[in-house]
Amino acid sequence: MVEGTAVRILVATRGSPLALWQADRVADLLRSSDPGIEVGFVVVATTGDLDRTTPLEQMGGQGVFVKEIQAAVLDGRADLAVHSAKDLPALTPDGLLLAAIPERGDPRDALVGCRLADLPEGARVATGSIRRRAHLAHRRPDLRFEPLRGNIATRLARTADVDAVVVAQAALDRLGLVPDVVDPLDPGVLLPQVAQGALAVECRADDATTAALLSGIENSAARLAVDAERGFLAELGSGCDLPVAAHARVLDDGSVGLTGAISSPEGDTLLLETRQGTDPETVGRALARHLLDERGGAALLGPA
Repeated sequence: MVEGTAVRILVATRGSPLALWQADRVADLLRSSDPGIEVGFVVVATTGDLDRTTPLEQMGGQGVFVKEIQAAVLDGRADLAVHSAKDLPALTPDGLLLAAIPERGDPRDALVGCRLADLPEGARVATGSIRRRAHLAHRRPDLRFEPLRGNIATRLARTADVDAVVVAQAALDRLGLVPDVVDPLDPGVLLPQVAQGALAVECRADDATTAALLSGIENSAARLAVDAERGFLAELGSGCDLPVAAHARVLDDGSVGLTGAISSPEGDTLLLETRQGTDPETVGRALARHLLDERGGAALLGPA
């Protein structure tokens, strides 16, 4: 950037408190990287925001919280889009670039209202995620599940009429929320959603200026982990509507260790495996193929 000049960046975001926090965080990172940057916000309502009652899996799952935000970037209303990375489909649309994965928050799920070990037989647990439902049912078949939609405050309020709700630990951390009883669940207990806790920043593929600015807020460890998890999701394919989970870590030797799982919707079958390698996308795709071809995952998908 030429000294004395300012670059104004318009950021597309959803309007929920968590989404605005995330957009503000990206704006702060950009300003820290280059003090000459000025940031404005374009708040966009998505399909998932407008319909707060239909279960997400009936709305098409991934993509319902991002398509309209991506459109705002593609049509020039905004320069970049900030997403919860877990909301992104595996494939980036033509014309967009997944330009930055900033530092990652806590990827774990959290049980709020009661600790998992303290849930009584037949406890009522609210969650809008088929993954959370399937993994918890696999561990605790006695649990009864109820739907859960809305922003984080709405979800936490449901603890008044159920035994517990399940939310992302990163959402609690980012909004500074500390409920009376919070039980962060180790990935060995409840494997997180692909890219949970990470932010994803997209810009137009032909916008070299914005892409260069976003390179300054990239976190290499977060990128490696998210690329592995998204590689796993991509290999499963857009037609996979099963509960999918993955969690990757960058190991001391620089390689990526990835645990991935697919399960039946009710959790009676859960296929889980771990792989390690140096190329994150290759690790993710190889793990998915192993579960599909050698562990019976293809049968869970049903007829092609």
